[in-house]
Amino acid sequence: MTEPPRGVAWDDVRLIDAIARTGNLPAAAARLGVHHSTAFRRLGQIEALIGCPLFERRRAGYVATPAGEEMAALAARVEADITAVTRRLAGQVPLPSGEVRLATSDLLLAGLLLPMLATLRAAQPAIRLDIVTGNAAANLSRRDADVALRASDAPPETLVGRRVARIAWALYGPAGGGLAPETAPWVLPGEALAGLRRQRRAAARVPPERIAGRFDSVLAMADAVRAGLGIGHLPCFAGDAWPGLARLSAPVPEMAGTLWLLTHPDLRQTPRIRAVMDHLGEAISAEKARIEASGA
Repeated sequence: MTEPPRGVAWDDVRLIDAIARTGNLPAAAARLGVHHSTAFRRLGQIEALIGCPLFERRRAGYVATPAGEEMAALAARVEADITAVTRRLAGQVPLPSGEVRLATSDLLLAGLLLPMLATLRAAQPAIRLDIVTGNAAANLSRRDADVALRASDAPPETLVGRRVARIAWALYGPAGGGLAPETAPWVLPGEALAGLRRQRRAAARVPPERIAGRFDSVLAMADAVRAGLGIGHLPCFAGDAWPGLARLSAPVPEMAGTLWLLTHPDLRQTPRIRAVMDHLGEAISAEKARIEASGA
């Protein structure tokens, strides 16, 4: 007895969406973790089942037809609905323990957060932390992270939280001197640090012949200055505390940025999220003078 043909399944819709996004069948197959021959065969079956082509095969790749675009839009809607439901359910379950994904930058983690996470662990041993560092802002709406500590002039309106400090920046060089600001080479933020708009505007005024290097993380910039590669602007909470760095200027007011502690509205009353937010908020408040370089 032959098995009746099945209809279009969610995996089929995901395949159509992946092809529409990549324009390339092997890339779409790799994205879904299947062999490209399987993806090719199933696409043909789906088109036969629906009764119309979903893609035009061109030399440059696969281009969605109106029917293909409609199926890809369906995939986006379903994915958004799944994300919304799981996020809402996660916010409703009163878990006193569990995993909390915390997104921040490498410099904030190394220069500020690690001792706070140690005291959090001591106070909340049932909470497991998953730390995500990077320059790009994590998408809390898509659950890339549960809590974010980041500098931002205007955090997304879809998130909730509070301003916890203003981050002071100043000019630093390697300890021991030897680099005069008037002639020293510069360590500057690279393209990956596009969020540091004020710092990048200042960097644009540095003559090309005095640029020692550009870096994709502020932590790497601090290490480069400490190694003697050049001078550069750094957050005072790190520059003032780390051996091997010497402050060369007062804090630069126009470079100061706002530090935010953020989460998604659906999660803020979840016990494990609230515990992390409250602990970090209090710990950062205790370090506010150092972060803001008050009196410096």
